Amino acid sequence: MRRRTRSLIGTVTMLAFVIVYAPLAMALADSRISQTPALVQAVLYALLGIAWIFPLMPLIRWMQRPDPET
Repeated sequence: MRRRTRSLIGTVTMLAFVIVYAPLAMALADSRISQTPALVQAVLYALLGIAWIFPLMPLIRWMQRPDPET
């Protein structure tokens, strides 16, 4: 598969993941995090803001692989 095709598939997959992840993170923040102290809130918001990257790292690596030589 060419890199261009992998990039298209990966981009669509990332968008779908973020569309699902964002409302879940917002629901968690609204229901649980808002009841914690301000410092804990800041740390948890930072973690939620970064957490989406970790499941997508293998996909990003796959997208960035060079094209095989033909």
